[in-house]
Amino acid sequence: MQNLLIVHGGGPSAVLNASLYGVIEEAKKQGIPKIYGAKGGSEGILKESFFELEKLTAEELAMMLQTPGSVIGTSRFELKPADYKTMPAIFKKYGIGYVLLNGGNGTMDTCGKICHVCEDSGIFVMGIPKTVDNDITITDHTPGFGSAASFLAETVREIGADVRSLPIHVCVVEAMGRNAGWLTAASALAREEPGDAPHLIYLPERPFKEEEFLADVRRLYEEKGGVVVVASEGLRGEDKKPIVPLIYSSGRAEYFGDVGAYLAELVIKKLGIKARSEKPGLLGRTSISTRSKTDVEEAILVGREAVKAAVKGESGQMVGLFRTETEDGSYRIHTGLISVEEVMLHEKKMPDSYINERGNDVTQEYLDWCEPLAGDGLQKMLKLKKREKE
Repeated sequence: MQNLLIVHGGGPSAVLNASLYGVIEEAKKQGIPKIYGAKGGSEGILKESFFELEKLTAEELAMMLQTPGSVIGTSRFELKPADYKTMPAIFKKYGIGYVLLNGGNGTMDTCGKICHVCEDSGIFVMGIPKTVDNDITITDHTPGFGSAASFLAETVREIGADVRSLPIHVCVVEAMGRNAGWLTAASALAREEPGDAPHLIYLPERPFKEEEFLADVRRLYEEKGGVVVVASEGLRGEDKKPIVPLIYSSGRAEYFGDVGAYLAELVIKKLGIKARSEKPGLLGRTSISTRSKTDVEEAILVGREAVKAAVKGESGQMVGLFRTETEDGSYRIHTGLISVEEVMLHEKKMPDSYINERGNDVTQEYLDWCEPLAGDGLQKMLKLKKREKE
């Protein structure tokens, strides 16, 4: 039996280590002698810097399931064509016959390229999906999304309670998701009844219209006194340009000014209404305070399935999650393999049926899709009703 190497790529998540746990447990079950973890992502391959994960104790493995981020480290290291060509020799040197890459769109691109240079070498390469943005195509959803969605919804529910308690201003919450609004949309799960926050949701799939935004805010402010807006970090105007300027770019990574701060300032300057912005940012990406149980279970599952597939001789595939239709409509999933070539750098955006006509909210169809993934992490809140005099 050959050895196995697991590599993490891109942004961490609340359940990335759960997938790692699944990989380690299944690799042990399959009798794989050495389970290497690339230290600090793909650059760790080139440096031949590996953790020996089979040496972890039962206690350390259990702790892995309650640890956010990546215990082996991840990166956005930009590999060059020459780097890929050196990898097969490195794998052979360490007796590695199975290479697993766990990450998002960019990592699946790396996975495909490594698979290409390893053709006819007896090395099997598999992809494990992970991204809080949920923008990997074909698979129904990705591990990491459910927990990030749960955190955002809980955060917005708590901000909503603050604004409802002291309804004197507009609060704009900026959510992650540069080009796809799956995570921003999940803030709608915060609502327990009609009229609850968030009152407006703006996604990158729709052009941002400043006048409509200001009109919506003014109307809701006059009605409620306090308004909660959730906006994607990737909002673009009708000219398709970002509504805030680009600050810095490096490879695929682009950093723009704060959309939340920009919109709050817009409300203050144009409407004369007190406003402020909030930005969970990295906290929302990896926090386990409201982690979804479903997300953890599915993260472990895709890790296990990737090992099983590699051992069976599969290569150039990514493990996908697909919904199983049930008679009672309950949530069930099954796994399947997707050619990595079909997902390399292909972004999945929100379908039209998930966005309302005005482009400032989501539909019930989206909520029905999202709730099973994130709903188990949300807490109920007490609301007192005004009683009529007897």
